[in-house]
Amino acid sequence: MNEQIVGHRPHNASLESIGIRDYQTAYWNLTPEELVEQSLRRGMGELSDKGALSVTTGKFTGRAPKDRFIVRTPETDGSVDWTSKFNLPVEEAVFDRLYEKVCGYFSGKDVFVRDAYACDHPGYRLNIRVVNEYPWSNQFAYNMFLRPTREERVNFEPDWLILNAPGFQADPVSDGVRSPNFAIIHFQRRVILIGGTGYTGEIKKGIFSVLNYLLPHQHDVLSMHCSANVGAKGDTAIFFGLSGTGKTTLSADPARPLIGDDEHGWTSDGVFNFEGGCYAKCIGLSEEKEPDIYRAIRHRAILENIVYKPGTREPDYDNKTITENTRVSYPIEHIANACHPSRAGHPRHIFFLTCDAYGVLPPISKLSPGQAMYHFISGYTAKVAGTEDGVTEPTTTFSACFGAPFLPLHPTRYAEMLGERMRRHQVSVWLVNTGWTGGAYGTGQRMSLRYTRAMIRAAMEGRLDQVTYQENPLFGLQFPVHCPDVPDEVLNPRNTWTDKDAYDRQATELALQFARNFQPYSAQASEEIRSSAPRVTLEEMAKS
Repeated sequence: MNEQIVGHRPHNASLESIGIRDYQTAYWNLTPEELVEQSLRRGMGELSDKGALSVTTGKFTGRAPKDRFIVRTPETDGSVDWTSKFNLPVEEAVFDRLYEKVCGYFSGKDVFVRDAYACDHPGYRLNIRVVNEYPWSNQFAYNMFLRPTREERVNFEPDWLILNAPGFQADPVSDGVRSPNFAIIHFQRRVILIGGTGYTGEIKKGIFSVLNYLLPHQHDVLSMHCSANVGAKGDTAIFFGLSGTGKTTLSADPARPLIGDDEHGWTSDGVFNFEGGCYAKCIGLSEEKEPDIYRAIRHRAILENIVYKPGTREPDYDNKTITENTRVSYPIEHIANACHPSRAGHPRHIFFLTCDAYGVLPPISKLSPGQAMYHFISGYTAKVAGTEDGVTEPTTTFSACFGAPFLPLHPTRYAEMLGERMRRHQVSVWLVNTGWTGGAYGTGQRMSLRYTRAMIRAAMEGRLDQVTYQENPLFGLQFPVHCPDVPDEVLNPRNTWTDKDAYDRQATELALQFARNFQPYSAQASEEIRSSAPRVTLEEMAKS
């Protein structure tokens, strides 16, 4: 076998040391330009009109949470939240067998290796070695992780290893997994093993899951699935929100440099970004709606599962032929006002964004620490079904801590850490409804983005500190009766409904959904958190 090394390999580093032998050529730490050339030469992608590499990820265009596992060891047995449907246990023997098979799968193949790191904070840096079957997967790792200097790579020592083999298919019967595809985290061996899927998000979210375990469990650092920006006076703001709530839109502000768009840690000296890039959704993208993302799609960016406009290389961002989960990854430097380094001080404001399609929640509410922890654990939004046969009923979605699939620890652990930091640093937490007003979806209308921006701006500028607040009697939420540049009648959701009885019924139904969702967490939650729940009775819950 003609084994070759191309690129910049650290001293004392080898694939043989991790069990990969008889490979064809090992490409170490290639530049994005070299990786683009490798992808094009192998027929794995093409260049868009803006110079971005466009690829398709194959059968999988999103994560496969039912095929994501954590190896059960004596350490993880007592710390991982095995009650979560996302933390699926697997025995070490299953991991060992698949690890050996994946290493063998690389035999005779070209291999792409990248040394990178996570956490833009010197106290929590996590060195990562990524071994990929495909060059564009390796370029994704270049985009999304932080990039060591050439000098730092000379003696680079990885803390974690990612083996990524999209073309390898497991045998569910003999290998002990559910499907031919899998993503397995082994905390003791510090390895993430990914096979059978080309979706690059598994690489990114694998490390995020690792950090969600290591940082709170070992370093008392709160890990967060959020975006963050900072103002000219050092006033950091954090935005939590599930897909469709406006997290990217509302955190993108030309007057406030971006710390990061998805993953952060909160430690004793402030907030820091885990990543070196952004992984943004592209569906419906336009320069008018998302100018920063649109302009970031150029050379070094990777477009995933995009369809071109006929006869051109211009992406059709409205086309869902392959998937609605079209994506682009790019280095954070593609954002003109990104922070360097990607960290700032303690937040002054935290915003929980929810798209309430029921039209029940106030457009902005100020939360007590107990309410903040409760709504953090709930992670609520609602999505419109929008089926072809005219079904328009909203679908309630809850995701603990706004990132349930990536939380190895129990959600109350993260919530208690959030509450403690809120108190210590006197942080204001706001629940912002970017959804419907004047009625539920189908009757009311979507909250004006202009009004939402005005409310967030007023909160950050302190103009909501002295106004009068009113309490929503069912949810206990305190909302302002006046906000600059927003009509007063918009601020109380009940007043926007023509049929007040219909509002009360809809509000009670949503409150019951919150209560049912919270039941699995109640036993481990503090009394302060439990007492911040919506005020529905046991009888109402029983009837529902």
